[in-house]
Amino acid sequence: MAWYDEAFFYHIYPLGLCGAPRTNSYGEEEHRLRELRPWVEHLERLGVRGLYIGPLFESGSHGYDTTDYRRLDRRLGSNEDLKDFVRYCHEHGIRVVLDAVFNHSGRDFFAFRDLKEKRERSEYQDWYCNVNFWNNNEFGDGFSYDNWGGYNLLAKFNLRNPQVLTYHLETVRYWVSEFDIDGLRLDTADVLDFDFMRALRNLANTVKPEFWLMGEVIHGEYQRWVNPGMLHAVTDYALHKALYSGHNDHNYFEIAHTLNRFMQNGIDCRTLYSFVDNHDVERIHTKLNDKRYWLPVHILLFCLPGIPSVYYGSEFGIDGRKARGGSDDEIRPQLNLSELLSRENPCLEIVHALGQIYREEKALAWGDYQQLVLTTKQYAFRRGDVLVAVNNDGCDCEIAIPCADGVYRGALHGGQLRAENGRLNLRLGPCDGEILIPESRSTARFEPIRTAVPEPEAKAGAENASAAAAAKEAAGGGTTAAEARPAQPLDLSKPYEQMSVEELQAAILQKLAHNGPVTDQMRRDVAANIWRDSLLNWVKSFR
Repeated sequence: MAWYDEAFFYHIYPLGLCGAPRTNSYGEEEHRLRELRPWVEHLERLGVRGLYIGPLFESGSHGYDTTDYRRLDRRLGSNEDLKDFVRYCHEHGIRVVLDAVFNHSGRDFFAFRDLKEKRERSEYQDWYCNVNFWNNNEFGDGFSYDNWGGYNLLAKFNLRNPQVLTYHLETVRYWVSEFDIDGLRLDTADVLDFDFMRALRNLANTVKPEFWLMGEVIHGEYQRWVNPGMLHAVTDYALHKALYSGHNDHNYFEIAHTLNRFMQNGIDCRTLYSFVDNHDVERIHTKLNDKRYWLPVHILLFCLPGIPSVYYGSEFGIDGRKARGGSDDEIRPQLNLSELLSRENPCLEIVHALGQIYREEKALAWGDYQQLVLTTKQYAFRRGDVLVAVNNDGCDCEIAIPCADGVYRGALHGGQLRAENGRLNLRLGPCDGEILIPESRSTARFEPIRTAVPEPEAKAGAENASAAAAAKEAAGGGTTAAEARPAQPLDLSKPYEQMSVEELQAAILQKLAHNGPVTDQMRRDVAANIWRDSLLNWVKSFR
């Protein structure tokens, strides 16, 4: 089992994060990469085991117009800075994957400069595709050439030229020997020559154990790229789209059917690189119509088959929108980590919790997938023996999940539930979700996530002992939400809006008792509901 099969990834666009100038003046080196050490420590706390960072090498502007493949962009520092940075990541248990731009170069790359200067006499004219000296371009070169995306700033390499192939392969060997990197993300892999990618895979198999190749593929049948002779993984743009629109449209069928279609076509979704945003698309917090979808979206990111990735800053719930003129500056911003960490942030808490769960529960990386419940607003599935359920509705719901009998523990919210007769009854709050782990198998314990609004401190009261006993009894002797946190005295005499979760649970049991006998199932239902807003609505519904 390779390291990347169980890794939670983090994605950094360094020119943006470090606040580098938009254009390269090719002046003195600015050692901005050194400023990322605190981010490495932040990633370790999140549970990240793989960092995809780039582009890093010398370029004229955004990094994808490479002008020197063997020198760190001077806006970020020196090659020694990159060597030290990778070493520091390794010391913190994080593998490093670089952005590799092999499809095209910038116009200041040595081969293209020679072509401009010497024209037909240049030994590098066959390094580029379809150079035509009978044409011209907007730069007045007196010739034309193929490019990427219609941009002549990005001159397309002729990857069928053995000299270009040799140059790129030697560049990879240089990156491994000089910087000790662990893999590559291939830019524009959906337009790269397939024989070139096969040659890269042959090199990857020898250059370093478990050297990983992941390709940027936006459209197409992924198995064309992911196979033993080519790439290990590709970007899952189909799931990316389904994750946000499936919530905005209250349509979990879109997400489930995307996954089912892949599997029917023989794709192992566990090899796909999953993400909810990146340096080319708007931030997930911006795309969600209801920001409460943050939790179920990220539960699915970490629990559906795939290799989960978080784009820098999105764990803090920052916004970012593409400018009307096409600028990506807002989705590639400079950020101050200390400032972001200085205040409580429920988005960060959720990503941190999911990162820890993903690291401990290997079934979320390797477990087989089985769909268990699917409606437009509720979705439950199994990964190995782990149960996952989400709700995109704006109100409470109950889900009956078919599963093996036994006691399950809530990894996100705490508490225990018992499955009987092949079914587990789970109550979820609005825009909520849970990850349920068999108590008999797992010894890992996770800190339950808190509500977005801190609960007020509870006060001592005469009914503390009976209320606590009632909440305990409601779980059938199991752990309640109250026991998942430090014990607090209960006071059922204050207004409901000021009550904690456990106080609301106890108050509901009292109300139920006034209306008639309280059954074991009623007690379990109360104990299973650990969402404050839901409990508040429930207790107020009594007459």
